[in-house]
Amino acid sequence: MEPVTDQAFAAALYSDGDAGLDTGASLLAADPTADAELFRRGEEFVRRAWERGWQPADVVRLVRRDLDETAACLAAGLIVSETARYERLPPRWRAQLDGLPDAPPRNRPDRFSYASAVLGLYRLLLRLPAIEPVGPPPGVAPHGLHLPPAHDEPRMLTRIRALLAKAEATGFPEEAEALTTKAQELMARHSIDEALLAARTHSKEAPGACRIGVDAPYETAKAILLDAVAAANRCRAVWNSDLGFSAVVGFEPDLDAVELLYTSLLVQGTVAMTKAEAGQRAGGRKRTKTFRQSFLMAYAQRLGSRLAADTARVTAAAEAGTGAGPAAAGDPDLLPVLAARDMAVTDTAERMFPETTTTRVRGATDLDGWTHGTAAADRARMGGNGPELRGGHGRR
Repeated sequence: MEPVTDQAFAAALYSDGDAGLDTGASLLAADPTADAELFRRGEEFVRRAWERGWQPADVVRLVRRDLDETAACLAAGLIVSETARYERLPPRWRAQLDGLPDAPPRNRPDRFSYASAVLGLYRLLLRLPAIEPVGPPPGVAPHGLHLPPAHDEPRMLTRIRALLAKAEATGFPEEAEALTTKAQELMARHSIDEALLAARTHSKEAPGACRIGVDAPYETAKAILLDAVAAANRCRAVWNSDLGFSAVVGFEPDLDAVELLYTSLLVQGTVAMTKAEAGQRAGGRKRTKTFRQSFLMAYAQRLGSRLAADTARVTAAAEAGTGAGPAAAGDPDLLPVLAARDMAVTDTAERMFPETTTTRVRGATDLDGWTHGTAAADRARMGGNGPELRGGHGRR
């Protein structure tokens, strides 16, 4: 006789309706001996996701978006169990695993509900598309594109993270501006120092990549903001609107900087937007959605040009020998070194995503939202380029 798990999977995983899920859940709920096999098969689905280019945070983010928090917690439990079997995990995976939600108790609130949730999760995992990998799968030694972070990154990142945390927490716009500007300057200087060090030591380091979630609502504005942050930090961002993330390509120190700064600026922008919206609503306005969309679009666009200006200023100071750090003595070879790294990043991005497209984004429609968003970006000391955005799906 066919095992119960196979019967349940045949009913639930290869159909779209709720009737199949109910049938499969009923079969599993009636047979407690199937529990161990059900969990083992879930680990197999997770392992297949790694083979298709997915990483732990990607899987949980998509499950949370397309199903619910319960399913995301179920996925997290499978991921933690499956990855425990590896002696070696790729760079960035440990931080992703540490950020996963706790797995719920099995068979709660009852066997049928639990089995139904598990089968819904497995149906989604089964249909995950192959995407361009941004690192090796677990158990494989990093090489080429996927080198671990440099030895001195944690100290620098700790300092930058502290500055951004203060910028997010302060209630004074001028202080937030100064702190965020200082963080971007540290990022730019660290990037320059790493580039010069790599050139002098003839390092074989190549660009790597990471994924950063771009969640609804207002994901277009958020993707533009991430694109601006990436460009200012010598990276390339490719947005996958269908799957809700951007792949960012760059050298390791720059990737960490992009992730930190984007997250902080999004927090700062959201806080500023909420305050501005409260003022608008107090005045009798009710067009919340258009106000928010226009606010974030203006915020993202304004930030791009300011970020780029900050990076250009630090680069010019380093070239002239008036900056800080190892580049303070000046280096006539700095611009060729940076140009070579920019070309390496561009070549890597184009090789990883050969079928990207450029999309012209619809303009903002709320003048008040645009005005307030521009002002918030000015206070955060950052700004954006035009409304064009690279996008692609990175499928293999």
